[in-house]
Amino acid sequence: MSVDPDWRPPSAMLIVQRGLLYFAVVFGAGFLLGPIRVLWLAPRLGERSAELIEAPFMLLVIGLSSRWMARRVCRHWSTGALAAVGVLAAAAVLVADVAVGLWLRGMSVAQVFLQRDPVSGTVYYALVLCMALAPLLWGRRGKSPELP
Repeated sequence: MSVDPDWRPPSAMLIVQRGLLYFAVVFGAGFLLGPIRVLWLAPRLGERSAELIEAPFMLLVIGLSSRWMARRVCRHWSTGALAAVGVLAAAAVLVADVAVGLWLRGMSVAQVFLQRDPVSGTVYYALVLCMALAPLLWGRRGKSPELP
């Protein structure tokens, strides 16, 4: 495996930018799916069912966007840099969740995190964890072990 002599590790600012890009893609998909869940599915099936129906679509978005990030946008990045991208994006999702809860729904920070349905809330937090880990997992999958 040849090493590019001009290669440099990504700067902290570039990692933050990529983390926010990853967040924007996933959050944008959730923003598009949200009205379908809230206005159409929840009144017919209930909040829990609506959230559980939305979850596989969000997992698909997380999988595709994290693969794109790891294989195209952050190609040849270290595992630490890929992990940072995922963690930053997941943290941005939680910050956005708090912002929506505080300003649009009139909830406290504690209510945002603790007043979720036990089933769909667990699935939501599992998706956030997947979002944090996915770029790292896709990046590691594409790397071959170094030969001595």
